[in-house]
Amino acid sequence: MGNHQEGGFNPMFQIGDKAVYPGHGVGIIEAIETKEIMGKEQSFFILKIVDNGMTIMIPRDNVSAVGLRGVIRKPEVRKVIHILKEKDVIIDNQTWNRRYREYMDKINTGSIYEIAEVLRDLHLLKAEKELSFGERKIMDMAENLLVRELAIARDVKESDILREIKSILGP
Repeated sequence: MGNHQEGGFNPMFQIGDKAVYPGHGVGIIEAIETKEIMGKEQSFFILKIVDNGMTIMIPRDNVSAVGLRGVIRKPEVRKVIHILKEKDVIIDNQTWNRRYREYMDKINTGSIYEIAEVLRDLHLLKAEKELSFGERKIMDMAENLLVRELAIARDVKESDILREIKSILGP
């Protein structure tokens, strides 16, 4: 796994903060609620995912365990772009379902760097052969997660980020 630590890791999110939830992308902390569970008071972040409006309750004590993190900052965007530009990578020639599982694992880490690697690797693979339906789906998912977070990090439109990614990776 990547040993990059990105985003401002801050277990003390405030209401209105944007945060990244692994596998789902950027959400907004809508509320912080306290509930009694099995006789114990527990505090929860209520995160609404920007992409689909889904609401996720995350126990405050579990923030690091689930990988909830802040959106990357501008300087970290350069590192993501660098990963996308790297062409000298070895694509694993394992069966597509093994590769699929590996890519899904990377996406589910929530690391923007791992997600950038998945997008880049699948683009390089696409140049060599037809991608499977599953691989195309993962590529779209990686692209969406990346575009949304980079747009927020840079405070620009998603279409601008998409255009930049397409110009780096090619069609």
